[in-house]
Amino acid sequence: MQCRSCGTEIANKAIVCYRCGAATTDPVRKAVVLKRRRSPLPSFVVAAILLLLAGYAGYTADTAVDPNAWRTVAGVLAGAAAMVIVLGLLRRR
Repeated sequence: MQCRSCGTEIANKAIVCYRCGAATTDPVRKAVVLKRRRSPLPSFVVAAILLLLAGYAGYTADTAVDPNAWRTVAGVLAGAAAMVIVLGLLRRR
């Protein structure tokens, strides 16, 4: 019998070619393709930045002329950070 890859003469009962290492028969089962998991790190970094900005906006509200506007900004940023975390966790499933 001859190897399908390199053409070397091999034994009829050979499982692999001794010269190139190629299999003499097709595999019985196909390998499962694994999906690459995404890292949750970018989501948490974005959430941390949003939380820091929300904290700064809350701190600025104490000394601002219109504190309600800064508190609103702080609330929106904190809500956005929470959404980034929740969506990042849901995406991993």
